Amino acid sequence: MAKLTKNQKLALEKIEAGKIYTLDEAAALVKEITRTKFDASVDIDVRLGVDPRKANQMVRGVVSLPNGTGKQVRVLALCSSDQEAAAKEAGADYVGLDEYIEKIKGGWTDIDVIITQPQIMGKIGALGRILGPRGLMPNPKSGTVTQDIAKAVKEVKQGKIDFKVDKFGIVHTSIGKVSFAADKIAENAKEFILTLIKLKPAVSKGTYIKSIYLSSTMSKSLKVDPKSVE
Repeated sequence: MAKLTKNQKLALEKIEAGKIYTLDEAAALVKEITRTKFDASVDIDVRLGVDPRKANQMVRGVVSLPNGTGKQVRVLALCSSDQEAAAKEAGADYVGLDEYIEKIKGGWTDIDVIITQPQIMGKIGALGRILGPRGLMPNPKSGTVTQDIAKAVKEVKQGKIDFKVDKFGIVHTSIGKVSFAADKIAENAKEFILTLIKLKPAVSKGTYIKSIYLSSTMSKSLKVDPKSVE
């Protein structure tokens, strides 16, 4: 077993074994126990009382985090020529159509989000084998297939994220950076959790929010009391 560093020992000393923290406590503590030299992401994992194998229990949606994600999101707008100027003004990093489709076919995927229009999806469909595994395929449910390209670009740049429950019933996403103030981390986490609650499938019975854990890129996970979010 690898020996713990001095910083890791100091971090572990701050965590009370078996304690379930309020959201505000966890947001403050995750900053204290993170000892990375870089600005680590703050992650949240929520286990839901759903069976993702059943279509009527699939939980998927989008949320605009009030304080953004802290990440520089690279956006590609694949749009018609009349939308290009608006997409650029809204902050898209790359704007165009056929030339970028060819670049992607050649293996280029140095982007985080692709936003496009419904009438262009026919051209993008052929890129499914490249974009699908990387989570880059535009989808109307996530707001990345729309006629209002400029609005979609702005929302993504300002902190809009999409999420989807995995096969284990867990939704995992990043909700900010350790450099954020603790109250900003808590606000983002609360907005995300409340969005999940709004998306509760009608057929879901029993406890819906089974557990919540907050952590940073290289920290221990902190268990959060779901009641502290309500």
